Amino acid sequence: MQVLKNANGRGVLLSMVAGIQENKQYLGEVDGLIGDGDHGMNMNKGFTIYAEKLGEGETSFSDGLSDLGAVLLGKIGGSMGPIYGTLFMGMAEEAEGRDQIDLPLFTRMLEAGIRELYDIIDARPGDKTLVDTLHPAFEALKAAGVAGKDFRAALEDMSTGAKSGMESTKDMVAKYGRSARLGERSRGVLDAGAVSCRIILTSMATGIIKEMESNRA
Repeated sequence: MQVLKNANGRGVLLSMVAGIQENKQYLGEVDGLIGDGDHGMNMNKGFTIYAEKLGEGETSFSDGLSDLGAVLLGKIGGSMGPIYGTLFMGMAEEAEGRDQIDLPLFTRMLEAGIRELYDIIDARPGDKTLVDTLHPAFEALKAAGVAGKDFRAALEDMSTGAKSGMESTKDMVAKYGRSARLGERSRGVLDAGAVSCRIILTSMATGIIKEMESNRA
């Protein structure tokens, strides 16, 4: 059975950090089309602060998610800090005290994070936000488990669902955030939060797969 040892979270967290750092400029460009253009800068700031705090130390996946969430809550302005902080800390709480993370547990982690997030935001699928990436990614992950796929295949399906969800925001009209004031003029552009969410989920999946394969070798 494919599992991620919870104690081996460092590589996964740093994969997420790298995903944001490498896409800082792109996220700013996307956000600048219908927003204030600071999404890449703010996300990079929070993830880089977390990486510097981690330093050369080790971390479990659950502790790393909790610590990253706390940094984002405290260091990123606007709505994205609370949104991602709540998501990550909700995921972390579900896995707290667990030695191994398998597909069913990871699915519950993502579900718990979404549930916590829904408690603080009104946005739902179709509103042109990161939820439009997060929801189809979770549904793809859950469907993979029901279909009997292994953890790696399910993570790949999650990444595919995240990409499709992100791309769907291009045809939507923004209902929340600064871009909502543009109405129909917000159509035709990707939502920056949906883009960063896709980067995070894909980087997370890549990190987990790499960690599982290195442990198997």
